[in-house]
Amino acid sequence: MMKVALVFAALAALCCSVHCKISAPKVVVYSRDPGQFGQANTFICHVSNFHPPDINIELLKNGEVLPDSTQTDLAFKQDWHFHLTKSAPFTPAQGDKVLCRVTHIGSSKEYTWDSNM
Repeated sequence: MMKVALVFAALAALCCSVHCKISAPKVVVYSRDPGQFGQANTFICHVSNFHPPDINIELLKNGEVLPDSTQTDLAFKQDWHFHLTKSAPFTPAQGDKVLCRVTHIGSSKEYTWDSNM
């Protein structure tokens, strides 16, 4: 038990001494295929370069959570910046508001998908 406590203490000290900077996420939203109204597609939200790893990603269409979403496992680079990708099937219609809401360490920001049509 003592060894486990020492390991956690060492990891916490290392984290706080080297990696405790807060890095806001970089977010890119896009669709798998070019946006076409009435055509099935996949909405994708890629979130990268954030620290700490405490993050929540929601995919919304007209204020409702898109069903059947999938999310990659949390991954990180050697510098301890993390990245995730979340996606969901959707069929855009004219006038829809499709967005990705990212909440990182208590602060939320929304990123709107543009169909480019």
